[in-house]
Amino acid sequence: MHPKKSFGVECPVARTLECIGEWWSILILRDAFQGFTRFDDFQKSLGIAPNILSRRLLHLTETGLFERRLYSKRPPRHEYVLTAKGRDLFPMVMAILAWGNKHMAPQGETVLLAERETGRHLTPVMVDAERMVSLTHASVMLVAGPRATAKTHERLARIQSLRASAPQIEG
Repeated sequence: MHPKKSFGVECPVARTLECIGEWWSILILRDAFQGFTRFDDFQKSLGIAPNILSRRLLHLTETGLFERRLYSKRPPRHEYVLTAKGRDLFPMVMAILAWGNKHMAPQGETVLLAERETGRHLTPVMVDAERMVSLTHASVMLVAGPRATAKTHERLARIQSLRASAPQIEG
């Protein structure tokens, strides 16, 4: 069950989850980052029912993550091409892949991230673009943005108060 839309109206995490929709969308994006654009290719790769894939592609197109383009007039066929907004989700999908390899592969990884030109294995990390230092839950905090409401200011103040009094989590 999805939360009410008003619940996360100010939260960028909630808005992102609303945009992406659900787990099939992440898998569709994963395949799109590897070059898939056509309905049949997504369906074959994912083993997803056509009606579910149609709904997910429609949602991803309506939210601006894909652009639908005609590639055949007879019969009419469309491909789904990532937009800049969709391509910006690449780091998130790779972070999920890395987390899955670290925590959900007790017998060993089945898919690794590698540099295209050399094949060298890569380990993604999130870094601050300006200083190029790793970001961890222990090194960052949430602060109110310029459009934050009083409710968001209150929520973030509560979080800061809790963090100040809680034992520090190693990082």
